[in-house]
Amino acid sequence: MNKIPVLTVAAVTLAACLNAAAGPTTPVRDHDLTPEDTFSLTVLENLAVSPDGAHAAYTESRWGDDQKGRSSDLWVVATAGGPPRRLTFDGFGGGAVAWSPDGRWLYFMGRDRAGRSEPPRDGSAQVWRLPIEGGAPVPVTRAVKGVDAFELSPDGRALYYLVGNERTDEQWGALLGRYDDLHYGHGVTTLSEVRRLDLENWRDDVAAGASRVVSEMSLSPDGTRLAMITSPDNELIFKEGWSRVDVLDLATGAVAELTDQAWRDGHKSPYGWIDDLAWSADSRALAFAISYDGYATDIWVAEERGGSWPLQKIQRPDPWHCDGGLAWRGQTRTLCWRGESMARVQVLATEGVTGGAQGRTAELTTGDLVVASFGFDRKGSSLVAVWETPADANDLYAVGAAGRHRRLTQVNPQVDTWKLPQISHVSWTGAEGRMCWGILELPPGWAPGGSPLPTILDIHGGPTASTRIGLRHWMYGRGLMPARGYALLSPNYRGSTGYGDAFLEELIGRENDIEVKDITAGVRWLVEQGIADPARLGVMGWSNGGYLTNCLIAAEPDLFAAASSGAGVLDMVIQWGTEDTPGHVINFVRGLPWEQPDEYRKASPLYALNRVRTPTIIHVGGADPRVPAAHSRALYRALRHYLDVPVQLVEYPGEPHGLTTRRNRMAKMEWDLAWFDRYLLGKSEAAAPDGSTGP
Repeated sequence: MNKIPVLTVAAVTLAACLNAAAGPTTPVRDHDLTPEDTFSLTVLENLAVSPDGAHAAYTESRWGDDQKGRSSDLWVVATAGGPPRRLTFDGFGGGAVAWSPDGRWLYFMGRDRAGRSEPPRDGSAQVWRLPIEGGAPVPVTRAVKGVDAFELSPDGRALYYLVGNERTDEQWGALLGRYDDLHYGHGVTTLSEVRRLDLENWRDDVAAGASRVVSEMSLSPDGTRLAMITSPDNELIFKEGWSRVDVLDLATGAVAELTDQAWRDGHKSPYGWIDDLAWSADSRALAFAISYDGYATDIWVAEERGGSWPLQKIQRPDPWHCDGGLAWRGQTRTLCWRGESMARVQVLATEGVTGGAQGRTAELTTGDLVVASFGFDRKGSSLVAVWETPADANDLYAVGAAGRHRRLTQVNPQVDTWKLPQISHVSWTGAEGRMCWGILELPPGWAPGGSPLPTILDIHGGPTASTRIGLRHWMYGRGLMPARGYALLSPNYRGSTGYGDAFLEELIGRENDIEVKDITAGVRWLVEQGIADPARLGVMGWSNGGYLTNCLIAAEPDLFAAASSGAGVLDMVIQWGTEDTPGHVINFVRGLPWEQPDEYRKASPLYALNRVRTPTIIHVGGADPRVPAAHSRALYRALRHYLDVPVQLVEYPGEPHGLTTRRNRMAKMEWDLAWFDRYLLGKSEAAAPDGSTGP
């Protein structure tokens, strides 16, 4: 086992701190983190840079004081510096943002919840606009059931927008209509209609009839073509393997299919989903990404040549993984994208993408960053990005040459007073001698040589995902558990992104096997380093992290003293038959249940539950379509009624795959803290919201 030094937050973020704008004083870090602090964090989204690069618009998403979810409002800031200005209030402007060509107006998706019965003030999503100086938002659309997406024409004279148009199966139309309050497997589809609104005479016409479902659209810079990602149905499964890229000629109505089935036949999996459309400035090249469960995301470019659209796959330098965010830089053929490597996410630029060729790929940002979004001005000279570091939650930055940057916002000043965990990117030798990595968080003030710590594994979902080095304080354990005195290891096991395509794809056909061994090797490495107390080990995770929690307590019945299983798979046949994206299971198990019955059984922790002795708390959303509650209920039944293992099931009525309300998120955190305190620390008291305990 290799010994990796533990670096503190101060060490890993020194360069970033030198580049950031200095404040007048250095706040004292004297605040102990509590569950309530997770709801104080503001999230930045929907970044849009003005054509001249002078301003950046964005939305701030915040938790309110009530028990509902987040609400978002529109803000703008000058890229030369100065205080940001809020443009909407009361959760009015939380959607996509676009600048008018002259930079005077902002168009955005918003909701006016005035309680009227007619749009646009009935709470439906509509397109609004307002000047960047501020004022009352003016409604642009009045779609009866709201707008799904919009694109502003390059000259600013027209708005293209999507609305739903429900279609009923002709054969069974009468019965479907008569009993329209029932839920059907198929037969009722909401297709997408593209409409064009003239912003000078306000004439509203159909630009493309409702024949398919459009999940994304992008207008070419010359205003002549509309690229769309379409599928035959609005079930999620139809984006997973059946979606395609269409280009609509707005003058003639002709549609060119850029990605037919023959194109998919050469892929590692037929179950990829397409997204992230991006036109080049000359309107002759269209970039997009296709992502898979279990395999690396590919970037493709379709370039018009003589009336056809030949496709080129962009070659990514290893170990960079595409994290999305495709954008062409100014008038050039430089394609920029978010790239992930070694738990960092940077803005990458692939030069010279034309004629089937490409040049070098360079990093436009560097350091311990996790970039969430970025954008350029029209010329491509001004780069603005949103990122987080191990010491700072997300903020907006203007990026100059050689990675130099200037901070434009400070939306989470409270973080400067937090006692932060010591965050480092560590490695160990996993199964078969393979190097594995992860994010280690240690309590503030803990030093090597001190007493070993109670330790929790926090396992990421996906599994085609990763845990990154940026600051996190949320209900899944990061930030929260170190503040309570626990060491926390978030392993990036085989199957994780950012460590090369081979590392990612080695998990195919080997779930509930190599990643379990990689993770347990990481636990034992922590014990050998003198960090983890072997008698006080816990494991937790959500989604695939919940699945791996189930696998681990079955595979290693004596290793963990407590577990928290969130929305975790128990049986792969049930998962294939009930989840909304079955290609996930088919990819990893390499076939259907009747084709690979033994592989489905091997991948399922259900058949080894008789080995489990770990006290386990189980969380699940009652309306989860991704990992239905049947898995959690079956796990609870087995542990409580047949195996006599300490267990509790917490089901959140009406919640989807992630918990959406403040109350439910708080409940999960409090239950987890109480559970681990009881079984790892021997406490019998329940945790209070402020982190204290009571009788």
